[in-house]
Amino acid sequence: MTMSDKIKYLHLSGFIISQAILWLLLSGHYTPLLLGLGSLSILLVAIISSRMNLIAYHQPEIILQFLKFIPYCFWLLVEILKSNIDVCKRILNPALPIKPSLITIKASQRSEVATVAFANSITLTPGTISIDVNDNMIEVHSLSDAGIEGLETDEMNKRVKEAEKE
Repeated sequence: MTMSDKIKYLHLSGFIISQAILWLLLSGHYTPLLLGLGSLSILLVAIISSRMNLIAYHQPEIILQFLKFIPYCFWLLVEILKSNIDVCKRILNPALPIKPSLITIKASQRSEVATVAFANSITLTPGTISIDVNDNMIEVHSLSDAGIEGLETDEMNKRVKEAEKE
C-alpha cells in the first residue's frame, strides 16, 4: 500500500467518523434499528462520495487551529445571545431606534478561510449581516448603531485572528 493510498483511507475514515458523529448528534435516536440504518446510510454516502471524487484527499492545511477555535466558538455563542436579546428588545419596544446602515470594515486575517470565518461570524450575530467580502474588506449591513459599535471595537476581528494558525 502506497503512502497515497494510506492518505486516501485516512481521509475516508475521517469522513465516515465525522458523518457518524453528525448523524448521532442530529438524530437523537439510539435504538439498534436506527443505528444500523444510520450506519448503512453513512457507508453508502461515503462510497458514493468517494466514487464521485467529492472527498478532498489533497486538501490544504487547516488554517484555524482547532483548540484555539473552540474558545472562540463559545465566545461567539455568547455574542449571538446578546445580539438576539438586543434585536428582540428593538422589536418589542418601538422607542428603541432601528437605524439600518452600511459599514465597510477591514479584516486583519491572513488567510481567506479565516476571513470567511470572520464574515460568517458577523452574519451569525443577529442584527448584522456580511454583504460582500473583497480584498480583506467586509461590507456589513447593521440594524442599529449598536451593531456598528460592536464591530468598531474590533473584538471579533481580533479573536478570529488569534484562532488563525500562526
